[in-house]
Amino acid sequence: MYLLLKTSFKNRKNLIYLALSFVTLLGLTVANQLEMLTIGIVANAIDYTSTPVGSYLIKIKEKFLHGENQFLKIVTALMCVAIIKGIFLFFSRYVSRILCIKISRDLRQQYFNHIQQLSMNFFQKYNIGSLSTRLVNDSSQIAISINSWITNYLHTPFIVITTLSMCFYISWQLSFVIFLGVPLIICSIKVITKKVRKVTRIIQKNQEDFASVLIDFLAGIQTVKIFSMEKFIFGKYSEHNDKMEKLESKVSRYDLLTRPILHFVTTFSLVLILFVGLYILKMQLAELIVFCGLLHLFYEPIRKFAEENANVQKGVVAAERLFEILNIEPEIVDNISALPILSFNNSIVFNKVWFKYESKWILKDFTFTVNRGETVAIVGSTGSGKSTILQLIPRLYEVNEGSIIIDGRPICEYTQKSLRNLISYVPQKPFLFNDTIKSNIAYGQNLSDDAIYKAAQKAYAHEFIKDLPEGYESKIAEMGKNLSGGQQQRIAIARALAKNASIIILDEATSSLDTISEIKIKDSIENLHGEVTQIIVAHRLTTIESADKIIFIENGVKICEGTINQLIESCYQFREMWEASTLSQLH
Repeated sequence: MYLLLKTSFKNRKNLIYLALSFVTLLGLTVANQLEMLTIGIVANAIDYTSTPVGSYLIKIKEKFLHGENQFLKIVTALMCVAIIKGIFLFFSRYVSRILCIKISRDLRQQYFNHIQQLSMNFFQKYNIGSLSTRLVNDSSQIAISINSWITNYLHTPFIVITTLSMCFYISWQLSFVIFLGVPLIICSIKVITKKVRKVTRIIQKNQEDFASVLIDFLAGIQTVKIFSMEKFIFGKYSEHNDKMEKLESKVSRYDLLTRPILHFVTTFSLVLILFVGLYILKMQLAELIVFCGLLHLFYEPIRKFAEENANVQKGVVAAERLFEILNIEPEIVDNISALPILSFNNSIVFNKVWFKYESKWILKDFTFTVNRGETVAIVGSTGSGKSTILQLIPRLYEVNEGSIIIDGRPICEYTQKSLRNLISYVPQKPFLFNDTIKSNIAYGQNLSDDAIYKAAQKAYAHEFIKDLPEGYESKIAEMGKNLSGGQQQRIAIARALAKNASIIILDEATSSLDTISEIKIKDSIENLHGEVTQIIVAHRLTTIESADKIIFIENGVKICEGTINQLIESCYQFREMWEASTLSQLH
């Protein structure tokens, strides 16, 4: 419960809406009680003053409803009470709804802001389905649960105490009948609460798996169709869907079980009260009408308590799941003494770097230097650690041993933001956002149209962009599926060039390009020689012929280093790769 409240009211402004919600609910309660008293006055079967309430109702009637036009006054009184109740009913629900909306918004922002600060290891551990489910479903469930919590733990106690007080004021003897059903209500709520929380945990875990299956299908639809695996995927989907149906049915059974139990208890209490009141205590009909109305007000929130409590328990589980992520501390954080690096002036040095994913060592005692303005290529077989080297430079991961030094300082002494501002990165698989081509190239930078066009021209993307119906304002579909792989890659390269960074990292950036485009990009990269520092990973060795230095690695170990001619002469592993690459080009 503490996590639920902590999660929801971290933003102190929400407490204002909580207070307003509570006040309007109290107003609604008073209006309901006034309604019961008004009905008692209208019933007007009281000719005796044998009870306090009888006397009280007669006094009200004599004061406000005496003289002429009594009918009009009664109708006016009823209308006024109805209007007051309607106003409080609207605002109590409206304020509660607004509170839920604001809490949901705050949770989504808090969650998204937090996961942005987490390292890449975190994103390898949690799948997209799990993270998106927690962001959307759990934050919404928490907001809904807070509304139920306000009803159950703030509103209900007030109703129960004030209504019970009025019942005792009318007849303390008759009021004891109410307590006959309370033990049954409490026991049923306690048992059902435990069941709902247990099943809810299973449901929310299954929702993650369910979302993952759907995301995998949508992302891999081409592979599914080519391999004719629709039946197989549908089977997996149906399995999770059926499991979800069974779990949701189980929760629904628990949710709905309370209503018939409480209905029986309240009906039995009502019948007992009418019998005792009329035949034993000899109460007047108007008093019994008021008493039964108050009894309804007393039992209604208790009836709702069990149902709303199921929502609260779902919110508790959702808060636990949300805090499972929010409590994860970023593995890579700026030191208190970290300094901004404003420019790259000298060199990047890998000094005896060791790095592993989980228990497997990817880089072993790795050392090399990249001087400012140089073009350095890293080559080797698949899985040898090339892409890992590129990801360590912007500090996406932390080295296990050794250090990476830029301009004489280990990169851990610089702020992450300033370090990454120096670097442009083109990944092997470019990611384009669901936005215009212009926005994808600028990507958050306030660039002029001219700067965007120049970057696109350097990346040889301008030639196909200008032929699109809307040019640079053309919208890129989700995951860039309305563009070819080569077009996506060229836009990604244009984005990197538009950043105008001192260091540009290219991770097989020409892998999706045709031969002509590859030659053009190669020329563009060569034109940047001396202007920016380039670190390139490439399988096509023809794209790195002009590199100042080539580093050949195998199984995370540097085998050799030098110019292309030096490696062909002195490194047989590289020579074999070069000859194989040349032969494939000829074919």
